[in-house]
Amino acid sequence: MCLPAIKRLQAAGLPLVLCGRPWAEDLFAGLAPAGFVPVGDGWRADMAAIRSRYPVGRGARGVVFTNSLSSAAAFRLAGIRTAGYRGDGRSLLLTWPFNKREGRHEVEIFHDLARLALWRWGVDGSVPEEPDAALGLPLTDAQGAAADAALAAANITEPFVLLSPTATGLHHGKPKAWPEFGALAASLQREGWTCVTCPPAHEVEQARAAVPTATMLPALPLGAFASLTTKAALVVCNDSGTSHVAAAAGARQITLFGVTRRERTGPWSKKAVCLGSDTAWPTLDEVERSARFALVGSSIAALP
Repeated sequence: MCLPAIKRLQAAGLPLVLCGRPWAEDLFAGLAPAGFVPVGDGWRADMAAIRSRYPVGRGARGVVFTNSLSSAAAFRLAGIRTAGYRGDGRSLLLTWPFNKREGRHEVEIFHDLARLALWRWGVDGSVPEEPDAALGLPLTDAQGAAADAALAAANITEPFVLLSPTATGLHHGKPKAWPEFGALAASLQREGWTCVTCPPAHEVEQARAAVPTATMLPALPLGAFASLTTKAALVVCNDSGTSHVAAAAGARQITLFGVTRRERTGPWSKKAVCLGSDTAWPTLDEVERSARFALVGSSIAALP
């Protein structure tokens, strides 16, 4: 969801070195950043990794999109002057602390931070106040080829529906996964659709239990998975990472809510349909009807 913010920083002519979990490197490969620093092993390890890329005194500036105290500490102790949002005592660690505008979508909140940082740095005064309507994740040829190879290995030659039934963890003690994915898969298969799932390695058993009749592809790097979402006739998922990856890639999707607020964390995409709310999951009938409507015009004939 920070993609529009990152692209604004890049458009201002700043050479970007991205810091994030190791899986993010492949996802953002199409942005052609100046470098990538894997972090996520604790603030001490993160500080050392950042400092190895930018030794103290080289004048680098940072933007911390995460809300954690540890991320702000890692940048401060690495000697990087940093912009970020106040909260949890972070102001003392930030060179340029800003107040967050509440009641906005996370995409807007991250974009605000990039805009404020550029303004404070005097780098670019022409950044629009609002983010673009589409996230516009650039995908590479290699990512597309990896998705094609996974489909070919599974003998998927016809249009398919990509189901993502998993969502790890709890939200206020409640599961974040819609419980009717198995029934939805059976319904779509009766109508002639091939159902595919492609969970990360640690969610294979959970996905297999949720949609036992779907064709399961091996886990893919996130960039290849993003490409896979664009090749599906439709993606159906929970409010999870899949929803945001599909939105970033511009895939057609239905995202299901039952415990989280779609106004804040829903997919940032005009191709996305959101069903349910933070207090109630959509019914199976609602999802089936929405899927049928979304699939109108999609051919079940063999792909060329």
